[in-house]
Amino acid sequence: MIPIVCTVRGCGAPLHREGTRYVDDRGHSFDIARSGYVNLLQPQDRRSREPGDAGDAVAARRRLLDAGAGEALIEALAATVAELGQLPGARALDIGSGEGSILGALTGRFGFEAAGIELSARAADLAARRHPGVLWLVANADRGLPLADGSIDLILSITARRNPAECARVLAPGGRLVVAVPAADDLAELRETALGRVIREDRAAKVIGEHEALFEAAGRRESRDRKRFTAEQLGDLLAATYRGGRAGRLERVSMLDGLAVTLSHTIVVFRPRSMARR
Repeated sequence: MIPIVCTVRGCGAPLHREGTRYVDDRGHSFDIARSGYVNLLQPQDRRSREPGDAGDAVAARRRLLDAGAGEALIEALAATVAELGQLPGARALDIGSGEGSILGALTGRFGFEAAGIELSARAADLAARRHPGVLWLVANADRGLPLADGSIDLILSITARRNPAECARVLAPGGRLVVAVPAADDLAELRETALGRVIREDRAAKVIGEHEALFEAAGRRESRDRKRFTAEQLGDLLAATYRGGRAGRLERVSMLDGLAVTLSHTIVVFRPRSMARR
């Protein structure tokens, strides 16, 4: 069982399951939602009444992944994980797990004991309904990871927010952090059509710089695919990627019969610097 901890300010005590809730020895309690996720988000960790991605963005992302938009990325992640030699039963954590498709696919393939952390309760609800074997948590990973020190063998951050200090804290000895970010040409055709420009950015270099104080880059892989999307699916791409898309962007893509779009990511494997020479 993945060891989660209480998120009440100043607590951090271990949580254990009692029926339909998680409790600690100090009397704090967190109900398990009907779909199966657990909301650990505290009032001080909210920036809005409904934190995280809006419902239309969550639903759009699920439709795209169901249509195969994430196949190449999932295969590249699977190849990366296989090279790491993670065994069935290893503890895996996905930070910013969204509606759960990627972690669900990897867990089914590798037999992980897995948890996903997501700020959006809507996304966690969708994830829990489809992948009941994973522990889905609603929490603000930017503020902290509700997990015990040294408890996780593999951490994933797939086009999501990152917290290097907390990742270093919860990684077990020999553990690895795998980060995937959009490559420079990701969605280039859509950006040209909807935004009128393509800015090519090396996000992998930025990620490596963010982590260099605590982690050393230990591997890299590229994922690239090109798929043709209908006008409706292009709208989903905008909703999932550009916070819903403004009216002008949606109007431009709605006039198309379809568009072939590049889907590309860079995957970087990190190991903690304390383990870099082992």
